[in-house]
Amino acid sequence: MTALALKTNEGIDELETALAALDQRKDAWARTSIGERIAMLAEIKEHLMEVAEAWAKTAARKKGIPAGSPLEGEEWLAGPYTVMGACNLFMETLSQMDGKQFLKTIPLRELPNGQIAARVMPHSIWDKLLMAGVTADVWMQPGITVANLADNTAAAYATPPEQRSGKIALVLGAGNVAMLSPLDCFQKLFVEHQVVILKMNPVNDYLIDFLQPALWPLIAFGALRIVRGGADIGAYLCNHDLVDEIHITGAAASHDAIVWGPGEEGRANKQKGTPRNVRRITSELGGVSPTIVVPGPWSAADIAFQAEQIVTQKLNNSGFNCIACQMLVLPESWDKSSALLSAIETTIKAVPPRPLYYPGASERMAQFRAHGEGVQELARNDAPSCIMTFCRPGSDSYLETNEVFAPAMSVVRIAGVDAEYYLRAAVDYANNKLHGTLGANILIHPKTMRQIGRMRFEEILAGLRYGGIAINAWSGLGSSLIQTPWGAFPGHTLDDVQSGIGFVHNSFMFDKAERTVIEAPFRAFPRPAWFVTNRKADVLGRLMTSFQYRPGFSKLPRIIATALRG
Repeated sequence: MTALALKTNEGIDELETALAALDQRKDAWARTSIGERIAMLAEIKEHLMEVAEAWAKTAARKKGIPAGSPLEGEEWLAGPYTVMGACNLFMETLSQMDGKQFLKTIPLRELPNGQIAARVMPHSIWDKLLMAGVTADVWMQPGITVANLADNTAAAYATPPEQRSGKIALVLGAGNVAMLSPLDCFQKLFVEHQVVILKMNPVNDYLIDFLQPALWPLIAFGALRIVRGGADIGAYLCNHDLVDEIHITGAAASHDAIVWGPGEEGRANKQKGTPRNVRRITSELGGVSPTIVVPGPWSAADIAFQAEQIVTQKLNNSGFNCIACQMLVLPESWDKSSALLSAIETTIKAVPPRPLYYPGASERMAQFRAHGEGVQELARNDAPSCIMTFCRPGSDSYLETNEVFAPAMSVVRIAGVDAEYYLRAAVDYANNKLHGTLGANILIHPKTMRQIGRMRFEEILAGLRYGGIAINAWSGLGSSLIQTPWGAFPGHTLDDVQSGIGFVHNSFMFDKAERTVIEAPFRAFPRPAWFVTNRKADVLGRLMTSFQYRPGFSKLPRIIATALRG
């Protein structure tokens, strides 16, 4: 079966046929047994492995990455590898759904503010070996306790299959990262029991050639259809009578056009509080993500490593990420700020080049360049320069409220008499000045952490209103770990959507998650596979995808040996 397109009446007829077919199968899907779902996920793994290499290499070429470049690793890790891992994790949860036994394998603890946190990473021996030192905690919303967590997890599975009624969900796919569209579909299919019509973004609809065969078990059952097309097709689907719910990964402007309508009509509707589209809409929309550098006794090696970390946060996928570092927050009086900025510049120059493949990037960068109190062009070999602008807190609302979605970032300096005072001020700045609540990063030396104290640090963290927080890591990991919910901090509304409403991925199916907190060693060794400076990322991506397909100790020596050379 081929993907559908709506350019003619014949195309509309095809789409109507697809929606009608989903409508006929929606109840059957909702009532499938756990065993049937596990079998489908296992079959998806087989099909996915058959197309994995062509998928990763095609995506790399489409983004202008030269053949054989280590940057191919990004397309392995943010494509087949993560989708393969998602299959494994959902199979594991489903296999222990009876009595929600999977919750018994997750350590819980109470935080200083009384909330509970679930340690979802590491969860297996493989996590400990392949992601050494990395932890991920899911903080639950206030009111969720150890006693009632089970009642607020996988609630959709509390209804017996024979009593379930299906729905049709429209998933509007992301144009930047390959894994997002299939994982958004998994959320609807396996967590919410909904069949899906997936409209791919025109930027990466070449992925249909790989998603169709990889996800064929779902298509053959009648639970999934994939279509291509632009905004007109998206609008047609958003307002179709058979579509019950919508999930969008994209821009806030696209979300608002769906909810309120386009142009002046949309602005008038929003002002009156009368949405044009009243369906349930969940969303992941990005923002101005900060990286907060906490002053401390950083050595020259620390500065070099964290420069690679920051450059990865910015230039992964050439800067086209909704949680790319866009506001680098530095201590005003720290004597190592200049050395860190210099190391960032040196690292950017050494990163393999790639083009601005995402539409509109040059125009957005030109707008960005016009703001701030100074602009620095950071050369990237044969690639367009990365732009760095400098500003004072609150001095330029454009830089603080507009997502650039391109290789550009701002630097702001925050005053503080000591590390704790500065960190609290930086958190206040991120909460009150920067648009969005999707992802934030904090880089802090272990000695500084001990100086502040773990309990006080977590109290400060509780005040940082972001859905994904990374300590000495990148919040982008939260979108690829799968066992962690991925979305904005709860509380946004349709008329002030910020970084979105709801969350996806979430293989443990927590219903009332508040945020994910990921923590990594301050200076990891070997260099993480996702770093843009990793010299073996392409090889690691292929090896790790094979590992997810069939995990086993025999595969570890080659992965470890390759990682050590990265």
